[in-house]
Amino acid sequence: MVSEDRVALCVARFYEEFADALEEGARDALTESGITEIDVFDVPGAFELPLVAKYAAESGRFQAVVALGAVIRGETAHFDYVCSETARGIQNVQLSTGVPVGFGVLTVDSADQARARIKGGAKRDTARHAVEAVLASMAVKRELAERPRRAGFNV
Repeated sequence: MVSEDRVALCVARFYEEFADALEEGARDALTESGITEIDVFDVPGAFELPLVAKYAAESGRFQAVVALGAVIRGETAHFDYVCSETARGIQNVQLSTGVPVGFGVLTVDSADQARARIKGGAKRDTARHAVEAVLASMAVKRELAERPRRAGFNV
């Protein structure tokens, strides 16, 4: 990565314990990759992540955005709507802006499942995976931008 790269972390704070751990995991992965210019934008819940990610992506200040948060299944269909619309919204942001957006949102049935999927958990570090995804997208974007283009007409 280029040392001038700047990344926005958009963090849903509804489950503070998980938000903090996700942010820590993302920061670790970014720092290990050489990215130290990291801005954090907090929102109340996962449903707000797509809009804040769009603000960050459209600002022109960031080469990538990582959306972090947790949605834990409850007794109603609310979980399904929030998860679906959060994922769709985040995908739309990257497709409409061309800025890679990592999906670091836990969509789990229980707090125990969430704990297993954060830094230090038994399964994986979801935030680290989201950072790895945006780093890969940034690399492809940079490679394609740097390739020489053909001159003239294609016949």
